[in-house]
Amino acid sequence: MDEILAIRRLNAGYGPLRVLHEIDFTLRRGECIGLVGLNGHGKSTLFRSVMSLVGWQNGSIRFKGREIGGTRSTGAGRKTHAIVRLGIALTPQGDAIFPGLSVAQHLDCGAYSRIAWRERARRRDMVMDIFPPLRRLQNELVGTLSGGERRMVSVGRALMTEASLYLIDEPSLGLAPKISASVMEALHSIRSEGKAMIIAEQNVALLSGKVDRMIGIHSGRLRGDIGHVSLG
Repeated sequence: MDEILAIRRLNAGYGPLRVLHEIDFTLRRGECIGLVGLNGHGKSTLFRSVMSLVGWQNGSIRFKGREIGGTRSTGAGRKTHAIVRLGIALTPQGDAIFPGLSVAQHLDCGAYSRIAWRERARRRDMVMDIFPPLRRLQNELVGTLSGGERRMVSVGRALMTEASLYLIDEPSLGLAPKISASVMEALHSIRSEGKAMIIAEQNVALLSGKVDRMIGIHSGRLRGDIGHVSLG
């Protein structure tokens, strides 16, 4: 498999605080990685660095051979729209929803590229095939939905774009075990279509059998194979 994402010597943080320290790893096309660590140890910051949403960063982030990282000290978010257009989609931690929009309107927000916008009806059907409960909720305001339904909408919005890499941050956060398992099954089905994916998660058991490998992150540093990592 070819490299789709290559990160080398990445440091990143907010103001004077450094969160990530010399991050190095490679993701290949069609591969799914579980990024495992406790809250506050850098999982979300790593995703935000890829999307150019942190306060500052330095180091190399290459997507499909193209540099999207480098040294950046101001202007968080200024390059994010271009990174989305290149084919990276982020599902942030938590619901990250617009409570006053309907499910259908919320999903359409994810059809950011021209191709995805033209095909948004087909892509909505695809999302609803993955998350069947959303089909009957299309016209409901997202703010009235249950926690599990809101998480389906949040993940579904990311699937609406024309992405080849998905960054999924804490999909089980705040959900009942049964709902968490159903969301993970849905992500596994997406991965089977050849999309690359990184799933940040605390629950190692939830990732078991759903990812190709797991990487631990502790105090902003990667710790290799999860079988050799202490998360405490």
